[in-house]
Amino acid sequence: MISVGLLVMQVQLPGCTSLKEKRSRLKPLLARLHREFEISAAEVDHLDSWDFAGLACSLASNDPNHARRLLQKVAGWIVENWPDVILIDDRIELR
Repeated sequence: MISVGLLVMQVQLPGCTSLKEKRSRLKPLLARLHREFEISAAEVDHLDSWDFAGLACSLASNDPNHARRLLQKVAGWIVENWPDVILIDDRIELR
């Protein structure tokens, strides 16, 4: 059985003063998440806000427990390795 895991995060980008600056800070993060964890990652919410973003990461797996563990690692990795992004909220959904 195939499971799809979805991680939805609300993040704050302190000090951003324009959408251009916001995108320049998010683009490397999303690319790194893709490379580091082999997941899809995109900005999906708060598109017009300068200092907030809604991010989503997804993956398909044959093991729902693996999907949950990997997505939990993603949120923890952001907190540990990306200090200019503040993780406000995150939730994981499995289908």
